[in-house]
Amino acid sequence: MHLPSPVAAVIFDLDGTLLDTERLYRSAMFDVCRRMGVQMTDELHLSLIGAPQEMGRQKLHAAFGADFDYARFADAVHADIDAASAAGVPLKPGAIDLLRFLKGRGVPTGLNTSTLRREAIRRLDRAGLSPLLDVVVTRSDVTQGKPHPESYLAAARGLGAAPDLCVAVEDSHTGVRSAAAAGMATVLAPDLLAPTDEIAALCIAVIKDLHVLHHHLARRLEA
Repeated sequence: MHLPSPVAAVIFDLDGTLLDTERLYRSAMFDVCRRMGVQMTDELHLSLIGAPQEMGRQKLHAAFGADFDYARFADAVHADIDAASAAGVPLKPGAIDLLRFLKGRGVPTGLNTSTLRREAIRRLDRAGLSPLLDVVVTRSDVTQGKPHPESYLAAARGLGAAPDLCVAVEDSHTGVRSAAAAGMATVLAPDLLAPTDEIAALCIAVIKDLHVLHHHLARRLEA
């Protein structure tokens, strides 16, 4: 894993990377579509992982027609996820240990998510991650969402870090494209979506979980 030297900051995606919520999204999307009288498919669902709202709207209109009520769909999906995580938002293995390690070593940490700010902050607070993140950039904060690099560049700017000295951690193809376009050392920790050769080539590493990244960062920071 060819990490930048020095590691000026680490910027994480949210759902599927820090939070183990992509399965909640999958269940909610299938259930909401059923209630709305349309059928979600595995292929369509996978294409929505990591997609910002406008991209998701386009894909769902292409699948279900221009009159598909996207606002109703999105509101219902978020309501289902909130209900499912009311007692606590599930974390990806190693997430909180890695964030605490970076905080203890004085490495700035950021979040870059395609989720709107209101939902993102609520999930971070429920998961107890808000105090461990120095900057939070959401889809609400930028003009162009992933795969455009704007949101990653905004996170780096907020952290006062040069993009080429930042490590970006993602689980989606859309997110990897965004981070790589921003010039960051991109690490993919796949969740529901397996990497393609194209996506793997944009990364400095494809890892099984955040424990692996923790190990490599510890070696670099303790060298």
